[in-house]
Amino acid sequence: MNNVNWTSNDFNVFEIDGLEQRMDALSTIVRPKFQILAEKFSNYFSVNTGEEFFPHIAKHARRTINPPKDSWVAFAPYKRGYKSLPHFQIGLWNTHLFIIVAIIYEAPQKSQMATRLLENIHIFNELPEDFIISGDHMSQDAILLKTGREKQLEPLLVRLRDVKKGEFLVGRHISRDEAINLSSDQFLQLTEETFEALLPIYNIITGK
Repeated sequence: MNNVNWTSNDFNVFEIDGLEQRMDALSTIVRPKFQILAEKFSNYFSVNTGEEFFPHIAKHARRTINPPKDSWVAFAPYKRGYKSLPHFQIGLWNTHLFIIVAIIYEAPQKSQMATRLLENIHIFNELPEDFIISGDHMSQDAILLKTGREKQLEPLLVRLRDVKKGEFLVGRHISRDEAINLSSDQFLQLTEETFEALLPIYNIITGK
């Protein structure tokens, strides 16, 4: 399998001025790595969930003025899209790499998903201490789970359940400096370990 070695150039893509220039850089620098990850982890999820998973590499096709501030490959058990379903993602901002499972506002069943997570909120105690939670997939900011578990986790899940624009993300952020210093094998192992920890959360979300 091809290697995935992150470099400063990958993260610097999001500092390039101009929509067309940034999109060109995404296409040539970052997207080939997403393609490698797409093939590897769509198979990983298919094996580990018993459902066929499909990769979706962000195309940012609707953008006409503002260049994208992040990009990703998403994984979901639906060939035509992922936003209406809980989905896994590997992606980049200029400051960090993220490996997450997400429920975003487009998901029509998100109230039921939130209810299942609230009923099983103890499952978050099983996650590694360096995991993060967030209520906004458009923001690069996040809450460290070990400090937010007691007072911020439940309100995020209640908002996901009750507010139309409510969202919920959980997973791991890796700083650009750390990501650049990981070998391909180390990065792939860390990604797989992250998804292994997130699969029980996904199973609760989906009612399995």
